[in-house]
Amino acid sequence: MYSASAATIHFETHATSLDNESGVASGHYDVALSPLGERQAAELGLRYATAPLAAVFCSDLQRSCRTAEIAFASRRAPVFQDARLRECDYGELTRHPVAEIDQQRTSRIHSPFPGGESYEQCLRRVAAFLAERKQPSFNGTTILVIGHRATWYALEHELAARPLEDVIAAPWRWQPGWTYRLHW
Repeated sequence: MYSASAATIHFETHATSLDNESGVASGHYDVALSPLGERQAAELGLRYATAPLAAVFCSDLQRSCRTAEIAFASRRAPVFQDARLRECDYGELTRHPVAEIDQQRTSRIHSPFPGGESYEQCLRRVAAFLAERKQPSFNGTTILVIGHRATWYALEHELAARPLEDVIAAPWRWQPGWTYRLHW
């Protein structure tokens, strides 16, 4: 059955954190933005200065919240925090070197990090967030999501129809935003 209902979703990763600069994987650890990250957040706001955003959604971790706060301080678009947009919980490997996490990513698609979660669990969190956007009030609107690499993995899988295994196995490359269409 064809449905004409859709929303545009722009996705941005949070700006650079202190842990990013130190080369450690934060997971659910609530680390602050670095001074560079604060400048990047202001630049993000400039990229969307004229975008007709109905809402901004960000994870509830401060690196994401602070990115949204700096970027959209002068905008009328409401900003909502949502824990489902968090990074993967690396459990016992939280704040370990990124290279150590990178070595385990593909083996953690279905099997959780010790004391943490799997990427499949992250996917379910983000999918539940997306399901709630499928309502008449979002039809024809544009929203911005500020999250983490795990958020992006889920969006690529759910909205770009890429196999989760392929998305996670591919080298990570930051870019200034991704755009998706959410249909229902």
